[in-house]
Amino acid sequence: MDDQAWASGTHEYRPMGTAVIAASQLFRARDFSSRRRPPSRQLAAFEGMFASLEDVNRHLQRPRPKQGRARLLTVID
Repeated sequence: MDDQAWASGTHEYRPMGTAVIAASQLFRARDFSSRRRPPSRQLAAFEGMFASLEDVNRHLQRPRPKQGRARLLTVID
């Protein structure tokens, strides 16, 4: 699961749904689906809340040590 990045959030106060991508990729708006459910916080490392997809993608591009858990991010745009 450590090779995945999950995100969920809102855009202009409307739910975007949840997206999952390879941790080496970047999120796009079309990656989000209201049918997808995020992993539990016990299985994923919550990495924070972000103001936009651009902020999330910038965060994903920074090097970080391996933790062995999926990355869980929240977007509030």
